[in-house]
Amino acid sequence: MYELQIEGMNCQHCVGMVTKSVHTVDDKAKVEVDLVTRKVKIASGAELEKLKAAIADAGYKVAER
Repeated sequence: MYELQIEGMNCQHCVGMVTKSVHTVDDKAKVEVDLVTRKVKIASGAELEKLKAAIADAGYKVAER
């Protein structure tokens, strides 16, 4: 399970876009988004860097932790 901090998420549309971007890498991934804290939990066997790249391609910055 990965937990990422996503900058720029502020509405349900953003939640959908981030979820959709993760599913382009792994269509079976389980994605939980907390809009208030801007944290995304992803249960996936995909490589973390690929998931982060897909989120960035959707226009969101993955904060370094």
